[in-house]
Order: sequence, then C-alpha cells, then structure tokens
Amino acid sequence: MSIAPSVVPRPIFPVTAKVAPAQLQEVSKRFGDTLALDRFSFTIPPGELVALLGPNGAGKTTAVRLLLGLAHPTSGQARVFGLDPRDAANRIRTGAMLQVGKVPETLRVREHLALFSSYYPDPLPMAEVLEAAGLRGLENRLFGQLSGGQKQRALFALAICGNPDLLILDEPTVGLDVEARRAIWDQIRHFLRGGRSVLLTTHYLEEADALADRIVVIDRGRSIAEGTPADIKGNAHGKQIRCATTLDLETLRTLPTVSTVRRDGDIAVLIAGNSEAVVRELLLRDSSLSNLEIRSAGLEEAFLALTHSQTEVA
Repeated sequence: MSIAPSVVPRPIFPVTAKVAPAQLQEVSKRFGDTLALDRFSFTIPPGELVALLGPNGAGKTTAVRLLLGLAHPTSGQARVFGLDPRDAANRIRTGAMLQVGKVPETLRVREHLALFSSYYPDPLPMAEVLEAAGLRGLENRLFGQLSGGQKQRALFALAICGNPDLLILDEPTVGLDVEARRAIWDQIRHFLRGGRSVLLTTHYLEEADALADRIVVIDRGRSIAEGTPADIKGNAHGKQIRCATTLDLETLRTLPTVSTVRRDGDIAVLIAGNSEAVVRELLLRDSSLSNLEIRSAGLEEAFLALTHSQTEVA
C-alpha cells in the first residue's frame, strides 16, 4: 500500500489555543438503569491527540457519541469548539470514523467521497484523500467489493475528506495489517502537524503509545488515570517476565512481588517488583521452564494494572 507522507489538511478556521476543540465536563449519561458515564471529564487541547482507553463497556463509545452530538448528557456539559456538539458550525469542523453504522455497498469509493465532500465548504481534493488512505486504484470499486481492510481505509478517507479541524477515530485500524496500520499512523501524525486535534479510541495499546500526546483511561464510566504515555506507564511498577511454564496461574500469583499474571497463548506473562527473585523461584519450581524473557513493563501492563485494581475495588 502506497501512502503519500505529505498530505496535511489545510485549515478552514484559525486554530485558537483559547478554545478546546473538544471537552466533556462532569458528564454523566444514563441509559435507563445503566450509568454509562459517571461525572466524567476530559479535554482535547488544540494540536494534540488524546487516546481514550478502557475495557469493553467502559464508556468510550458513549463519550464519542456525546462529542458528535449523537447523544445528550444526562448531566454535565459536552462542548466542541466551545459550542454544543449539535451546532451546525461544528459539523463542518469535525470528521469521524466510527465502528457502528453502515455504508451503502452499491456506491463506488469515489462516489462515497464525492458525496461526503459535498457536505463541507472546503474539502480536500479527492486525489489527496485517495492517496492519504491508500486507495489509489480502488476509487472505481464498489464499497461492497472491498476487503475488510480496504473498507477500513475507505472509512478513514471519509473521515478526513472534509478537511476537518477535529478528527474522531473510533478503532481506526481494526482489520488492517501491520504495514497498513503504520501507514495510517503516519497520516494521523501529519494531520496533527497541521495544528489539528484527534480523539482516538483503540484496543491496540501500541497504537496509543506511538501516537498519543495524552492518554485517558476510563473504566465503568469514570476516569481512573490521565497523563502522557510515560505517566501512564509509570503505573506499571516492576518488570515484565514472559516464560513457558507448567505452573498454573494461581501458583504464579503467589510468587513474591508479583502483581499481575495473565496468559498470552502458551506464554505466562507476569509483572513483578523484584524480577530477579521471581525468576529464581520459577527456576526452582519448574525445571522445564523455557522461553524466559524479562523486559521493562509497558503501556499494556500499566493498563491491565489500572483496570485490574478497579475490578478488585468493585
């Protein structure tokens, strides 16, 4: 997939540091008896990418829908460029790529782009959008004839074609191979260099680590951590130990200084404050231990530690 590295959307409006492109202030949202968001607040500053991370059902999609004006807070306030998200002026400044919703499969890629571009006063040239999304040569193909990865790239193209100031990306690289995913990352970085802002939700923690200026971790509708990727990773105390072992998870949890344990296929993954002591104990208890690897804990381990601690509290 060939993607031009130089596609940077041109501004429609001057970007001002005085008004946050997007903000939720003490927002609660109920769906019947279900509390999806509980006094949840976060801000997307101008020119930054904020990654909203959380387990399934944490409230990420609800937050996205509020910022797009697809839902209204039960209490609190949602603002986009200082206005109600449903304000027409915000519609032409915001682009979105969502997991939900269907795109007519009987229209060609170029027809979809032409239709979406017509909604905006200053859309990007179609050739630039096709190049940015890696869709060169596919513009005359029916959407229904695209592969899963090609459909994701087409949805990304629809999100950027209007030349927005705020881009909301909900799981944008699901179904993409490594090359295509990293190519989309490059385009997101260039988008940001134009002074624009991005809200990203993703289950690929490597993606958040690579792209985000700031990360907000949400669980059960509440913010449980916020900071730079380095700040969040600071919540994962100790080292990650990976190994193939015959010891079960319950036994591994009893080892000294081990905070979390999980399986990654046939490999056990442990986070321990004293990795040397844990490795000595593993070797004593399991003579068949193999594939031993020790490394610094990363964003995934911090995320698991944060959300696991919330589960224990509940």
